[in-house]
Amino acid sequence: MTNSFRDFAKAKMILVIGSNMTEAHPVAASLLKMAVIGGAEMIVVDPRRTPLVDLANLHVQIKVGSDVAFLNGVMHVLIAEDIYDKKYVESCTVGFEELKQKVLEYTPERAAAISGVDADTIRTVARRLAANRPAMLMYTLGITEHTCGVDNVMSCANLQMLLGNVGFECGGVNPLRGQNNVQGACDMGALPNVFPGYQRVDNPQAREKFAAAWKVERLPEKPGLMIPQMIDGLLDGKVKAFYVFGENLANTEPDIRHVERCLGAAEFLVCQDIFPTETTRFAHVVLPAAAWSENDGTFTSSERRVNRVRTASAPPGEAKPNWWIFKEIARRMGHVWESDSARELWDNEISQLAPSLAGIKYFRLEGNGLQWPAPSLEHEGTPYLHKDGCFTCGLGVLKAIDWRPPAETPDEEYPLVLSTGRRLYHYHTRTQTGRSEGLNVLLGEETADISETDADRYGIADGETIAVRSRRGRVAVKARVTPQVPPGMVWMAFHFREGCANWLTNPVYDPITLTAEYKACAVAVEKIA
Repeated sequence: MTNSFRDFAKAKMILVIGSNMTEAHPVAASLLKMAVIGGAEMIVVDPRRTPLVDLANLHVQIKVGSDVAFLNGVMHVLIAEDIYDKKYVESCTVGFEELKQKVLEYTPERAAAISGVDADTIRTVARRLAANRPAMLMYTLGITEHTCGVDNVMSCANLQMLLGNVGFECGGVNPLRGQNNVQGACDMGALPNVFPGYQRVDNPQAREKFAAAWKVERLPEKPGLMIPQMIDGLLDGKVKAFYVFGENLANTEPDIRHVERCLGAAEFLVCQDIFPTETTRFAHVVLPAAAWSENDGTFTSSERRVNRVRTASAPPGEAKPNWWIFKEIARRMGHVWESDSARELWDNEISQLAPSLAGIKYFRLEGNGLQWPAPSLEHEGTPYLHKDGCFTCGLGVLKAIDWRPPAETPDEEYPLVLSTGRRLYHYHTRTQTGRSEGLNVLLGEETADISETDADRYGIADGETIAVRSRRGRVAVKARVTPQVPPGMVWMAFHFREGCANWLTNPVYDPITLTAEYKACAVAVEKIA
């Protein structure tokens, strides 16, 4: 996030796109509710009528996978009516002429034909955003989990820069992370192309620095593999051993049958987790890890805030802190790692090697934590990035982007679009929440959410068990007939094994991030005799 959660409650204009915040991020959503109660205007852009829509001034019900076309249409209006922030664009960005040429191709009428949003609504959105600055833009996986996920994100950034909303309180581009400490994991280098602190592995100076600190002769010059490449590599033998740390891949990845074939082909599979999962069934070794409340360490939230985590109870049985497990494996392979606690790891290694974290030490985390970048001990942290439009890389880059449809679209055999997400009462694959009896009472099974129109069309009653099938699989689940879902769409989650949407989802990926297109694939529904 470029900005902070504290801005949410103070914002006067809010654009939420591709984010079911009240169910996926209920605490953050409560701050939006405070803003709306205080008079803020909110526009929600989502194919479904999520609970957040009840608080919105305007619900823009776009078709699944049409985000770029819709956003280009909004930017067309801003430029055509000369209501964008001309001064900001001229002084803080590059690439405007290329962007202008592209978005002028997307008249409101053309954007309407693609997105399903009428042209006048597109004009209304543009005019409201132009009249109320700065506006905060928030998105989640509804933007990123597409084969055009990078294009979607860049379009959001284009819009905010065109409006002059980046670099100020209550503005910015604010992705809400999908899991706790995803931000922290990325900060620590849990990405195939960067070292801790987002220092690129193809940078010779960065490699030299980390090689010296880690006492090795050399480090790889090219980015490593991403998850889909690793999984497929098990099947063709390019990957021999696979270490799965805190992931339940056998439920979270698209096309579960293919994933299970790959996991079953692994020559050596290690799982490090707090509970048995569908993935540990394939493991040759399971390493029992301490849970978050049994650890001492840090989490970093979506707003880049580093917070302390303190041990609340001792790990049960043979469970150990994750850092201890990694260190012990390294010791048995002949390496001596000096740091012997989470604090030593942070103070002696992380803050020493990552410039954006250099000013963050354990003694400074006793209060409410610090937001990076905090480059020195005197620095108080950074509540919002790119202050006054001064971008880290110099100027903000506006990028001309064309819309392209999802990889799989409805046809005669599979006439509906399946989109997936999360429900309020459970978390991901229920590795943790599935062990709570109360939560299972509140939500004990998966449903296929369909519109009243499609229920009538197929003769399906609410609560009736139906089959949902795609080119990859078939599941039997209860139908939930609801006005939240538009005609032509089926909506499901992936919390429950038997009715998991990922038996059906399409294993196609954004070409840059290799994020799967969980939000769009073609399915059919039918009554079960």
